[in-house]
Parts: sequence; structure tokens; C-alpha cells
Amino acid sequence: MRPCVPTLFTLLLVSSVGVYGQDEEEEEEENDNWSDSILEDMKPTSKSLHCPKACTCTQEGVVDCAGVDLKEFPMDLPEFTNHLSLQNNQIQEIPPEDLTRLYKLETLNLQNNRLTSRGIPDDMFEQLENLSYLYLANNKLTLAPRFLPNTLMSADFAANYITKIYGMTFGYKPNLRSVYLHNNKLTDAGLPDNMFNQSNNVEILIMSSNFLKYVPRNLPLALYKLHLKNNKLEIIPEGAFSHLFGLRELYLQHNLLTNDGMNNETFGKLNRLEYLDLSSNSLTHIPSGLPRNIVLLHLEKNNIRSIAEDVLTQIKNLEYLLLHNNRLRARGIHPSAFLGLKKLHTLHMYNNLLEKVPAGLPRRVKTLMLLHNQITGLSKDDFNSTYIIEDLNLSYNKIMSSSVHKDAFRKLRLLKTLDMSGNKLKSLPHGLPKNLEILKLKENEIGSIPQDTLAGMSKLKELYLSFNKLKIGSIYTGAWAELSSLQLLDLSTNQLSYVPPDLPETLEYLYLQSNRIITLSDSAFESTPNIKGIFLRFNLLTPETIKESAFHGLDQLQVLDIESNLALPKVTKQKKEKETEEEEEDRKR
Repeated sequence: MRPCVPTLFTLLLVSSVGVYGQDEEEEEEENDNWSDSILEDMKPTSKSLHCPKACTCTQEGVVDCAGVDLKEFPMDLPEFTNHLSLQNNQIQEIPPEDLTRLYKLETLNLQNNRLTSRGIPDDMFEQLENLSYLYLANNKLTLAPRFLPNTLMSADFAANYITKIYGMTFGYKPNLRSVYLHNNKLTDAGLPDNMFNQSNNVEILIMSSNFLKYVPRNLPLALYKLHLKNNKLEIIPEGAFSHLFGLRELYLQHNLLTNDGMNNETFGKLNRLEYLDLSSNSLTHIPSGLPRNIVLLHLEKNNIRSIAEDVLTQIKNLEYLLLHNNRLRARGIHPSAFLGLKKLHTLHMYNNLLEKVPAGLPRRVKTLMLLHNQITGLSKDDFNSTYIIEDLNLSYNKIMSSSVHKDAFRKLRLLKTLDMSGNKLKSLPHGLPKNLEILKLKENEIGSIPQDTLAGMSKLKELYLSFNKLKIGSIYTGAWAELSSLQLLDLSTNQLSYVPPDLPETLEYLYLQSNRIITLSDSAFESTPNIKGIFLRFNLLTPETIKESAFHGLDQLQVLDIESNLALPKVTKQKKEKETEEEEEDRKR
């Protein structure tokens, strides 16, 4: 039985995966796995089957010559070949007579060779009246083939040096579904006015990483995925997308787009659009008229300074809004900017200029990223309406202990992860949510853990307090006993003089490096029988101050790091040398 085209397509492409696709993660992979039956079909089934040297042929017409260091197109290919794989060779030209006699050819894979436009006659492929899949990526073409057969379904010319497309390259091909032209040298002048004339069924068009200043005209009606990222786009002409009613994914990132280069109707007719990426452009505000069905909206790395009242509220299906790396201030965000966005659960606003938590945050947000801003404090009502947040990141702001209201977190009963690292906290905040599982407070100025600030936090599994100013006496008695689920405790780079007492039984990893610990008592770890890792390097320990019995009963211990302590490496080395000498003397005796 003849293998199906999609499976054979994978078979022909498999040895070239990654050649040029690293820069274009959006390229479609039609199949990922070989079936055992296809692998079996690759074996010659007849001793009389004629096949070029170093190639593999099947009676079904599959010829695989991939990666065999061919410098010339093979002349003695079976005439009934329908799927030909020649990728990863050094072929520079194709003699027309050698190719056109393969009248049954359906798939031709020439990726990653050294083909030039001079080495491919204009009408050579046109004579292959059954050709459906043509792969010429990663060659040295400067011009697209002038004529291609109207049977073509997929054309991949990525990673060449193409500067010009002809009217019949992709025109008049009713079966054409996908075109890949990314990583070339295309400009607006190199595109015909109607590049896809009578080819209205193209669904995927990848033209990223070229030199286009305008969106190509007369795009195919059936497009559902359009990639134009990393070009020089300045303007989206009026009506450029108005006929693309089925478009679902639009990639416009890394261009030169400004708000003046588009208007309120630019995206208005894209009623099925779900993914829009406008990141890394020069927008100063969010474009108006965005369609309501967008699920994921990328606006990061622009110059956005404000969010108007009604610019987002019509996007009822919005789930992910990425606004990081802009110029937003809290006062520039209208209190009703997120009103009615009931599906919005992930909001990234990090690396902005927020001086406080913005008002009117989405009511159903679950992940809120506000790190790397200028926030100085947390008021009682900052998170009043965001009662289902699970992950809140406030790290690397300028939050001070005196400016954190004791009820700031009172509504966050579902919060699981809180990160306030890199602020100006001098003590552990009061009123932390009781359901927290991960709490990060590293790189502050915390010098104390006040009474009961950890009370009731029975679900906390990881606590990070490294790079602070904690001393044993500044931690209230029984603090660690409150944490009955704690598995990881990081107290590295503080001012502790010995291992904290009464650590929870559940603890598995204890980080105490870079403190001032001078001794390990017999009972240092008796409360942590399940511990797996103890890290004590860069303290003041010596062999004499480490009680061997301190580690008795720790059956789960996998890592004990006590290197780089005071005089410890030298003493340890001397001890080992002495033991070696004594063993040598015993052998001599």
C-alpha cells in the first residue's frame, strides 16, 4: 500500500530539522514521529530495484539521499520516484533533464544545499505536474523560482538571499496552503502587487526577518497564521487586514510600528483573531479597535505610557496581557481600564515606572507580575478586588516595612506564591496570607522576624530569606515550629552564629552558607530527621567545633557542604595525609 503524503513528508524532512528553523519557531511541523511501517518500507524489497549509490529506495517510490555528501544531482534515480529527499548535501545546480523525467514526483526536499538561482532554470519545477511539496530552505537563492506547478501545496524557501518574488511564483495555485519565506532579503519592491493572485487557499504565510516596510497587499483570504516579525514595518495600510476574516495568529513584533502607522480600523475586522503580538515596536499607547476574541495580547517592549478607559474593555476573551518593559505609571492607568475583563488571569506589568499598585486591577487575575517598578508601599485596599490571585510578584521595588499596611494582604486568601525580594524591608511583614506555599524575601534589609509573623502558615513549603541581616536573637522563639510543611529554608548570607533551633520535622533542604556559625552542637539537626541537603560553606567552622554526632540519624542526607570554612580545608587535608601515612605504615608492618 502506498504511504500517505504527510508521513512521507516527515520522513523526507527528518534529517534536516534545526537547519534554519531555530530562528523561526512558528514553522509548522506536520508530523513528529516515524511509524514502524514507514521505516520498514525504507528497506529495499527487491534485489533488482535500481537505486543510486549511498541512497535508500523503496518500491513505493521513496528515495532518500539525505546527508550523503552529494555534490551533484543524482542522474540514475528511478523514474517512478515520487518522494525525493536530497537535503543536507552540497548540490549547486540541477540539470533540467535529470529532474523533469521524474514525472511522478510529489515531494522534493533540497534543503541545506548550495543551490543558486543560476543553478535552477526558470521553468524546471513547472514541468513537475504532480509536485505538491517543495523545500529549498537554507540554500543560496537570490531569486524565487519564476514558475512553479499549480499542484503545489507547500513551498519553503526560508533562509536564502531572495530579493524578488514573481507573479507566477505563488500565483494561480489553488492547492497552495503554506509558504515560508522568512530569513531572506525581501523588500517591498521585490513583491508583485498581487503575489497570491488566484491562490486564495493559503493558510500559513511566514515572511519574518526580511526588510519589508509595509504589509504586503492582497493577502490570501484563507490566512489563519501570518508572521511578519523582525521586518522594518512602519505603516499598516488601510484595509490591509480587513478581508482576513479567518486570521487567528498575527505576529508583528520587532518592527518600527507607531500609533500613527495604524488606525482604529486596522484590526477591527479580524473577528477570529486570538493571538496578536505587537511587542518590540514604538507604540506610545494601546491601539484602539482591537477585536474582542483576542486571547493573548503582546504589548511588551514598547513606549506605552498610559491605558485609556475603553481601549481594552471590549476584548472580552482576553486571558493574557503582557505589558512589561514599557513606561507605565500608576496615574496613567485609568481605574476602569480592566473593567469587565472576566477571563483575564495573567497580567505582566514588570519593568515599568509604577510608583504604586495600580487601581482597578482585573478582578479575576491569578498571576500578577509587578516586579522591577518604583512601588514604595502597599496600602490596605491595593488588592481589595483581586481576591483570587495565586502568584504575586512585587520583587525589586522600593517597598519599605513602614509602608506595608498590616491588612494589605487580607483578601488574598488563595495566594500561593509571594515574592518581595529586593525591596527595603527591615522586618518580616505582618498579615502575610496563611495559604502561602512559597515566600521569597531575599535581598532586603530584614533584621528581625517579629512575634507571630509566621503564625498559621502551615502550608508554607519554601521560605527564602537569604541576603538579609538576621541574627538568632532577632527571630522570635518558636517561629520555625509554626511552619509544619516547610521543606526548604534559605537563610544564607545573614548573621547567624549557630544553626537555628526547633527547625520543622518536614525540612529537606537547609541553606546556611555565608553566615557566622562557629559550632555544630550534638542536637543541631535532631528535629530534622528527613533532611536531604545541608549547606554550611563560608562560615567559621573548624574540625574541633563540629560534633560528629550532629549528623547521626540523618538517614536521608544526600548533600553535606561544609567546605571553605575557617581553616577547615587545610586541617582536613593534614588529617587525610596523616591517615594515609598511618595506613602505609600498617601495610609495611
